[in-house]
Amino acid sequence: MTRTVAQVIVDGLADLGVGHVFGVVGDALNPLTDAIRVTDGIEWTGFRHEEAAAFAAGARAQLSGELGVCMGTVGPGSVHLLNGLYDAAKSGAPVLAICGQVPLSEVGGDYFQEVDNDLLFRDVAVYRATVTSPSQMPRLLESAVRAAVTRRGVAVLTVPGDLGDRKVEDDRPTRFALPRPAVTRPDDPALAEAAEAIAAGSRVTLLVGRGARDAREEVLRTAELLAAPMVLTLKGKEGFEEDNPYEVGQTGLIGNPAAAHALDTCDTLVLLGTDFPYRDWYPEDCRVVQIDVREEHLGRRVPVDVGLAGDVGATLRALLPLLAPVGSRSHLDEARERFLRWQEDQAGLADPAHDKRLLGRVRAMFDNRSEEIRPEALAAVVDRHAADDAIFTSDTGMATVWLSRFVRMRGDRRLIGSYNLGSMANAMPQAIGAQLWAPDRQVVAFCGDGGLSMLLGDLMTIRSERLPVKLVVFDNRRLGMVKLEQEQAGLPEFGTVLDNPDFAAVAEALGIRGIRVTDPAELDEAVRGALADPGPVLLDVLTNPAEVAVPGKPTVSQGWGFAIAKIKENLPSGDG
Repeated sequence: MTRTVAQVIVDGLADLGVGHVFGVVGDALNPLTDAIRVTDGIEWTGFRHEEAAAFAAGARAQLSGELGVCMGTVGPGSVHLLNGLYDAAKSGAPVLAICGQVPLSEVGGDYFQEVDNDLLFRDVAVYRATVTSPSQMPRLLESAVRAAVTRRGVAVLTVPGDLGDRKVEDDRPTRFALPRPAVTRPDDPALAEAAEAIAAGSRVTLLVGRGARDAREEVLRTAELLAAPMVLTLKGKEGFEEDNPYEVGQTGLIGNPAAAHALDTCDTLVLLGTDFPYRDWYPEDCRVVQIDVREEHLGRRVPVDVGLAGDVGATLRALLPLLAPVGSRSHLDEARERFLRWQEDQAGLADPAHDKRLLGRVRAMFDNRSEEIRPEALAAVVDRHAADDAIFTSDTGMATVWLSRFVRMRGDRRLIGSYNLGSMANAMPQAIGAQLWAPDRQVVAFCGDGGLSMLLGDLMTIRSERLPVKLVVFDNRRLGMVKLEQEQAGLPEFGTVLDNPDFAAVAEALGIRGIRVTDPAELDEAVRGALADPGPVLLDVLTNPAEVAVPGKPTVSQGWGFAIAKIKENLPSGDG
């Protein structure tokens, strides 16, 4: 039986094991969604906003390592996908976006809703093609999928409205021929050069990222041999926080003094599977050795003395026999001592009873006079009660700061967020994609109030799909990260205050259990109950809007700017 263009596409995706397609139905997509309706092994998940659908597809791709698929119809429907697709592209997630287009006979005539998709997606996509004839199927689909998977990026396939239900005369099964990823390592002379550079130092620090996730054993052996403190990127938390006697936490604005010390005092820095982008946090005047599977990442952020292009695990297995043990452990011991001391201080802040004690009462006079819940306490309680195989998502901003400091990636926990693009509003739709990928696992979204409200409509997707997602809302009535940025620059807070509804009541109105917490004494029981609930829950926790996340090495200018901002905020407005 001869199939239509739409059926060829859907059958190919089903054979690939895609499972779910995310999007909003309409006009040019109708042949495709109808093909999904009648095809076993693949389901349509309707969203209220295409951006949320793209975030969900990207989340599935990041977690599974396999293709995620989203769809947007003609014009605005495809445009709405763009932000979520940028997030997937910058996260290295393989995503296929199938976009509608005006009828082929109308293309180029400024037809109603016509948008040049090939131009629109030029910057974000590794592959773009528009189907202009049924005879191009399934070849264009195969090319799009192959490009997305092998290049770990976004492919866009555009289907005009009058082609989806056309017959493919020379029909054949799809053949994607996806290769297995090659495991490579540098040649012996390059390894010898790296070993010589490392041996020249006595204070070695490792900066470990997501690219080393599958090389935990080799990374730990390297840290032991070199007595090296291990600084983790945010995406490196997963796989390296449990039973790791070398870890000293994160660096950057979300980091801590121990990680900053480990970097600033090293004479040799070894980068393992990371493209950490913040140049200001790299040490100066030290040797740098970098191992990364992507050759173009070598030396991109900081000048390197030796760059090794290859899989981190395979490269370390070949490099370790060439390394000699470092005699003194003082560099590691200093960093670890600072890290453990910092963790103790953070644990005190995370205690809901903190502001009742003497020092807490003194601090609260300056930053929490209303005795609101500290966000540190909320994050720590979630960490304590969440499952050891929970999947966490976090909104860009302060929600990510609190997660990075208080949620430990123990057991089989997973973590995703918009950590490269830095978009708002990602946590909730990514949680939807995660829950559909792993229906039997606990999924917890750390939502900022600004992020949640931006794509609030897709709470209805959670309800209609009956997904047991847990949404933890850090409701400080602020765009908190923007507030912090303004104050560190010496500017008074402006434009960041949010006039929020009762998010728990909104959730209840939509058929989702809502819990609102305003009393620190009720926090533990509320979190425990929310996470134990078998259905979807929105936990709206009113947190202290004045809370400040002190970076790992605050500068004098930041402190002075913050002081000036506070003075300006408390001055009366007007000409006087």
